[in-house]
Amino acid sequence: MKPQNETAANPDNEDAPEQVRIRAEKRERLIESGVEAYPVVLAITSTIAEVRAKYAHLELGEETQDEVGIAGRVMLARNGGKLCFATLMDGEGNRIQVMLSAAEIGLDSLAAYKTDVDLGDHLFVHGRVISSRRGELSVMACPGSAPAGLFTPGINEGDPVPAWQVAAKAIRPLPKTYTAEDGTEVALSEDMRVRRRYLDMIVRPSARDMVRMRSKVVKSLRDYFDEAGFIEIETPMLQNLHGGAAARPFATHMNAYDTELFLRIAPELFLKRAVVGGIDKVFEINRNFRNEGADSSHSPEFTMLEAYEAYGSYDTMARRTREFIQKAARDALGSEVVTLADGSSYDLSGQWAEISMFDATAEALGREFSVDTPRDELVRIVEELGEDVADHWGPGKVAEVIFEAAVGDKLWAPTFVRDYPEDSSPLTRGHRTKPGLVEKWDLYVRGFELATAYSELVDPVIQRQRFEAQALAAAEGDPEAMVLDEDFLMAMEYGMPPAGGMGMGLDRLLMALTGQGIRETITFPLVKKL
Repeated sequence: MKPQNETAANPDNEDAPEQVRIRAEKRERLIESGVEAYPVVLAITSTIAEVRAKYAHLELGEETQDEVGIAGRVMLARNGGKLCFATLMDGEGNRIQVMLSAAEIGLDSLAAYKTDVDLGDHLFVHGRVISSRRGELSVMACPGSAPAGLFTPGINEGDPVPAWQVAAKAIRPLPKTYTAEDGTEVALSEDMRVRRRYLDMIVRPSARDMVRMRSKVVKSLRDYFDEAGFIEIETPMLQNLHGGAAARPFATHMNAYDTELFLRIAPELFLKRAVVGGIDKVFEINRNFRNEGADSSHSPEFTMLEAYEAYGSYDTMARRTREFIQKAARDALGSEVVTLADGSSYDLSGQWAEISMFDATAEALGREFSVDTPRDELVRIVEELGEDVADHWGPGKVAEVIFEAAVGDKLWAPTFVRDYPEDSSPLTRGHRTKPGLVEKWDLYVRGFELATAYSELVDPVIQRQRFEAQALAAAEGDPEAMVLDEDFLMAMEYGMPPAGGMGMGLDRLLMALTGQGIRETITFPLVKKL
């Protein structure tokens, strides 16, 4: 049996679905007859959106002599004896009706259209802008000539322009829609929407909207940091040592150096090197890779924003984080009160709540709970909550698991959870007034962690001690323990100013703004091979 990826392009493959074979045969016939199935240039004069905006005033049955050249994907088609209708859609989801009449283009051309054009094809139509008898804005196809000022290399003023032309022949048919139990129209299963995102974007407007919203959010973030005087840099994706987060890395091998490398789990240690080097305000929007689980809020490949500000603190970064998230909501959605996928509203406006991790947990448990609580007692609490404990976890990690189960999952409104255990935060400055804690916050929205920030640890002696403690944890079986990075320590020994740093998952920000899962916010998420 031939591989599946040959079924579409080969019309002789008997394993191909009938529709695929028929369409592939049409492609062959077009090419053999000298017709381009995938032409390089088309005499396009206007976008569908431009035509709809310019001629929105046309009344029922009104016609103009204005000629336009447009193109789009055929989403609907209705063929009659001497008059055919089709609906073209552009990449932004704008649609317009086109009409092909034997009186305008001739019987042979109309017959060729009926034979050659299928749903899903990209189609170019040249014609007059009219309003149909039912008041539908339309383009009545007719041949013409290229107008002056048409900036399309290869097409000159006065060149003949056909009434219609296949712009790209679709070998595979678009998926059929069906009505789900809740009454919604569905074209693809959830799994198929993720695996074939291109189809999802064709048939589901909200999938295209997510892509555009993501772009607006990224632009908004860059605008915020640019206006605040930050410099955007790029840090290595391939690293000799993995660091900057407690996570399992992906390993690879570089043939040229004959050495093992790791895909970046976080850019933190390189961004801090930049602060040492005098880039006092620095940020990066980057791709990270963590060889861990995948679920509705975790992806092994994801996008993160990290930013560092010399002479700042975790308080500085809390203010900035609130500001740029609110700005992103305004820029992408027009309001700091956003509408989620289920139709409910979520309020990101105003000041955000701040709570203490240990105090909030103690209140939720109704018992004493602090950084001094013995590990044995912490383990008993975890077991009472029905959570698992790994033998290599220190008391800080166990305490954080208790917080997540008792408090974190229930934090709906935007909330900064402050002051975490020192032993679970090796890159963070010790708290100024609370021994055993560090100046770290996690931002929770709708029950999940969105961002984190530190008052950065800049003392190289203490940082070395923390790394050595992590090495001991690794020896005791912690697969997420950090490695001792001598080059980073050397950089710190040249003097790193006091600084605040923050990191936020960009995919999770889209989750917060839309109420969608992480696989919906990532345009092409990694999925298990079938």
